[in-house]
Amino acid sequence: MDRTPAATVNDLALLVGRVAFAALFLPSGLTKAMNLQAFIYSIDGRGVPFAPVLAPIGAAIEFLGGLALLVGVEVRLASVLLLVFTAAATLIAHRFWEYAPGAAHQMQQINFFKNVAIVGGFVFLAAHGGGRYCIEQLWRRERRTRPDGRRATDRGGIYPQSAATE
Repeated sequence: MDRTPAATVNDLALLVGRVAFAALFLPSGLTKAMNLQAFIYSIDGRGVPFAPVLAPIGAAIEFLGGLALLVGVEVRLASVLLLVFTAAATLIAHRFWEYAPGAAHQMQQINFFKNVAIVGGFVFLAAHGGGRYCIEQLWRRERRTRPDGRRATDRGGIYPQSAATE
């Protein structure tokens, strides 16, 4: 199958974006998972109910979601889960409106809107998927194969095949 240069660039951009997200979420999720008690205390101190239940779930979503994005497995699902995690974490940890004007207010506001941008990236990734350079593309390729061995995208019977492709 011939691919246009634009399609190749798009797939490379999706790969670079997935790797960038993984670079952000993998270490952070691993740190939270390795220091789970500290993470529980941190979110409990911010008034999050059920912190002992939600903290391990959050750490798992952050780490496993980052890993899924890196290798390209269930990219859309991982993107949606990380989107929800990031939105919740933003509303919990970066409530800049509660700070008096000053450096702390400005820092929280910057982090709040940085996370809003990250959520926007997850919306884009959830809408477009991980691109061609994903492990899940190997699974999809197998599912697109017809029982007689031809791919579902083959045009068998509609267009004559050349002798080179038979």
